[in-house]
Amino acid sequence: MAGQDYIVVLGAGESGTGAAVLAQKQGFGVFVSDFGEIPDAFKAELRHREIPFEEKGHTESVILKAKEIIKSPGIPETAPIIKSIKALGIPVISEIEFAARYTDAKTICITGSNGKSTTTMLTYHILKNAGLNVGLAGNIGKSFALQVATEQFDWYVLEISSFMLDDMYKFRADIAVLLNITPDHLDRYEYKMENYADSKFRILQNQTAADAFIYCADDAETLKGLERHKVQAIAYPFSIEKEISNGAYLKNNELTINLENQSSFIMSITELALQGKHNIYNSMASGIVAKVLELRNESIRESMGNFKNIEHRLEHAGRISGIDFINDSKATNINSTWYALESMTTDVVLILGGVDKGNDYGMLRDLVKSKVKAIVCLGKDNKRIHDAFEDEVEVIVNTFSASEAVQIAFHLAQKGDTVLLSPACASFDLFRNYEDRGNQFKAAIKEL
Repeated sequence: MAGQDYIVVLGAGESGTGAAVLAQKQGFGVFVSDFGEIPDAFKAELRHREIPFEEKGHTESVILKAKEIIKSPGIPETAPIIKSIKALGIPVISEIEFAARYTDAKTICITGSNGKSTTTMLTYHILKNAGLNVGLAGNIGKSFALQVATEQFDWYVLEISSFMLDDMYKFRADIAVLLNITPDHLDRYEYKMENYADSKFRILQNQTAADAFIYCADDAETLKGLERHKVQAIAYPFSIEKEISNGAYLKNNELTINLENQSSFIMSITELALQGKHNIYNSMASGIVAKVLELRNESIRESMGNFKNIEHRLEHAGRISGIDFINDSKATNINSTWYALESMTTDVVLILGGVDKGNDYGMLRDLVKSKVKAIVCLGKDNKRIHDAFEDEVEVIVNTFSASEAVQIAFHLAQKGDTVLLSPACASFDLFRNYEDRGNQFKAAIKEL
């Protein structure tokens, strides 16, 4: 199966399986190889389409004959198989790069350290409600490649991670959105913030003067990056700190979007479905996209008011005896937890912990001091949490299951308080993934 038209897909998750289906449809010989075990659903899909695959290891002699490699975003550059591929000069690209070759649809690409999923979902919701023929893909929903192979959309809203961007070269975003840049995944970027930021700025690749670039004018790392990267597209900044002439800003608790040659869009932030400072930013970014596409103000306002947020991201999970329970299990880094705490308007019992990615808890200290009355640790090793917050919080308790954490948090909270699960850590010590953690948290609330 070697030779000119032979493609290997590394990693058989959502993106890899989708890429294999599209490659087959385009007439390539395809082989899929996964170092781990392939989930049953994806195995069934590959078998159904008679695409050859292997799992629990890579056969180098087969892989290294490929014309091109489509790599899962989760595989680091340091993996032995990638080093072997690069040594031979075989091109390695992402599923997004590959899929974009085979569609004329326009793309809205959203990246950033925090708020990507929410902004992607909100943007998709606004476009769909306005009647556009739009798909949702990238880090969210069904694979972009699978949709290119099996659907006919005019637009795609794509959630794009830095790992995906690292393997994108000729891809061009019609509308690029950069929400923010804060420390995350630095282990993949030689622990250099500049390397991580440069990765995010690949969202600008190949853009022309006819395209749009939407970014946060309040984000220090983004502003630093703009000094290093030339913007060809029309730039639309958004800010809650200053008025913006061609973009979005906040004034008198009203979100205002002013684009040249268009009527202004104004909406009170109390009417937004998404509450909290970080969500004003997310709503501004989505709103600018909608105005760039010249959607009607009434339609944008309606969508921004009735949007339901994604599961496990600041999801209201119940109210018992006047105590609100919030499931923010998707907060797997410090910054996400910072945003969650920052949006709280009541006293908080915070459930924190799990597998720590070298967290600097210092940046949470002020918020914990002002808002958190007790911390419930949910993880196998909680020493660093105790060390970080023992001077700020009177009560820090260790728990080893979601039900135990919920019961203790409920006892520590009083009427009017919020119990917030926002762990700032990965979940693999006690749970399958962050969804499992969030679902067990919600199940435990029902048991109270």
